[in-house]
Amino acid sequence: MPAQGRKVAVVGMGGAFPTCSGLQDFNDKLFSNQSLIREWDKALAYQKQLRSVVSGYITEDEMDLEMVTAPFAENYPETYIDKLGRIPDANLSTADLGSIWAMLGARDAVNMAGWSEKEVQSGQTGVVAGSGGSGNLILRVAWHHFFEEGRKSRIAGSHTVDRTMFYREAANISCFLKTKGVCEAIGSACATGLGNIGYAYRLIKFGVQDRVIAGGLEGTSLETFIGFDGMQVLSKGFKPEESSRPFDMNRNGFVCSFGCGIVALEEYEMAKARGAKILGVIDEYFNNSDGDGDMFYPSFEGQQRLWKGLMTDPGLRPDVVKVHGTSTPAGDAVELLSVVDALGESGYHISAPKSQFGHMLGGAGAVEFITAILMLENQQVLPCLNSNTLNPELEPFQKDAKWNGPDKSLAAYRDLLPLQSFSKEINRVACLNYGFGGTNSAILVSKDN
Repeated sequence: MPAQGRKVAVVGMGGAFPTCSGLQDFNDKLFSNQSLIREWDKALAYQKQLRSVVSGYITEDEMDLEMVTAPFAENYPETYIDKLGRIPDANLSTADLGSIWAMLGARDAVNMAGWSEKEVQSGQTGVVAGSGGSGNLILRVAWHHFFEEGRKSRIAGSHTVDRTMFYREAANISCFLKTKGVCEAIGSACATGLGNIGYAYRLIKFGVQDRVIAGGLEGTSLETFIGFDGMQVLSKGFKPEESSRPFDMNRNGFVCSFGCGIVALEEYEMAKARGAKILGVIDEYFNNSDGDGDMFYPSFEGQQRLWKGLMTDPGLRPDVVKVHGTSTPAGDAVELLSVVDALGESGYHISAPKSQFGHMLGGAGAVEFITAILMLENQQVLPCLNSNTLNPELEPFQKDAKWNGPDKSLAAYRDLLPLQSFSKEINRVACLNYGFGGTNSAILVSKDN
């Protein structure tokens, strides 16, 4: 059971965002309706082998990092140089690119939170952070030299394991900041980012920790991009800025993107007592599984149960629903109808941040949680860019005799999906994220009153 009276505040944020110099730049571009998606030079180099060539990607230079290549292999990152001296060389040597983003995001979140060194290094401060994939670039070169060229195992250096293990981001954050509390990584495909924040919320709510650094990420990786392109689920045939188009009837797949979102969470009364700026208060978190045995297809019934678990208090009604909104043909339709089924046809708006920066996979839920906090701060709803035309006909699954959801077409809910950002009173945002294997996560976050 939750420890009596404990609430959870969001007191800091940080991360890595495509084309952006930092959190403020990210904020400014989002609320001016800009797209952060562009053609990717690395994908263009293999254009004849790929269907899609657009991404919301981040380069080393954009993060003020420099790759140090190993002498035995072209483009193999033996380590990185932090041009701004934010991370010690010892920490850089154990990190892949995404783990460096995680350390930088954690640094920014802790600084925004105003935690002292004593608080950060306390046994009551934990880390919960993870990603959706492995350290692909490092593994690609290491395995190639071993299996294809017959080189000794030591050729890849002594850090292949720690730079590619699933737990690497949490481990690097903890070692960088010298935290002494819980240190874990939760993996749940494209729900990873929100799942880690939700688990961190529970650690504080249940009295296990007082503070947690939490989030998710996906480091820039051509291997990841190739994998999804091979599934034929990526967007193609549109200009970069028009490629991510949640709910639009012409959508044909998602934009594979990369980024990092890290937040600092703290027990509410502790944060309040020390005069911290409360960016938001987490009201509830709930997660479940579809349970229908399907690895990929979304489940309306699973999402119905997700909403039921999230909305245990009917007074906690969201003003904005930050949807998963990937631009996949089946996923968008099921999600929109599940939102309407739970909340009705009016009284809220839907925001789809992936329309602006694509699908960040393991980082999606955490970066999008940050967009929810930004909506609370700005009192503006972020748009569903490119959702120009919604299907005026019923979806095929709505014609099934067993269908028990809304009986109107997606076009009937046009007014819920703004094409541009706009101002309105926002007291609460619901965040939704889903992943392969039928995993579903949802969180409610409110303004501090």
